[in-house]
Amino acid sequence: MGCLNIMSKKNRKKKNYNPNYGKENATYELKKLIKKFNESDNFWIGLVHDIIFVAFVVGAFMLVSYIIFGTYTPMVAVESGSMEPHLQIGDIVFIQSTDRTDIITYEDGKKINYKSFKDYGDVILYKKYGSNAYTPIIHRAMYYVEKGEQMWKNGPIAPHSGYITKGDNKITNQYYDQQGGVFPEPVKKEWVIGIARARIPLVGYVRLLIPLDILHITREVKV
Repeated sequence: MGCLNIMSKKNRKKKNYNPNYGKENATYELKKLIKKFNESDNFWIGLVHDIIFVAFVVGAFMLVSYIIFGTYTPMVAVESGSMEPHLQIGDIVFIQSTDRTDIITYEDGKKINYKSFKDYGDVILYKKYGSNAYTPIIHRAMYYVEKGEQMWKNGPIAPHSGYITKGDNKITNQYYDQQGGVFPEPVKKEWVIGIARARIPLVGYVRLLIPLDILHITREVKV
């Protein structure tokens, strides 16, 4: 009988043993902690909660931006009227990386009837000399020249291959950028940040008034 009782106790212990007890308990405690964190009225805990939320939203936005546009920073706020009437001051413009697509110039767009922002060819965002020391410029790619060619009729010789660019504003930008003093050289392909694909009117005024660098919105240069 004594032996039988000992075996019964062992069987009961074995039957009641749960190998996942520790994991379940840890999960339960973690859920309690998260719930307490979310419902806390403490200022510092609330601040940390908001920072985590903003970081998550920005991270998700950057990931989606990279998937769609091929860049983590796909927006530019227009701050000059050089592209009017097709791009207005305060517009937010979405930029697609040149790794995802080819640039179609005004000259080529006219041949195949391709338009972007109500005119032929692509509008590109570029940096002078590809340097971060300069604010990006968003203008239309008019045509491509090879090194040694005239940049325009009776114009100077191109020091290297690249795009001749121009703002759409017929009043303030009557000449090519390379002709009117905006930028003296053809824009090399590697200096192009991306191609303008869409615009949201006026939203960029927020960026122009407040330095919201956390949203990864850059500015267009004034010309």
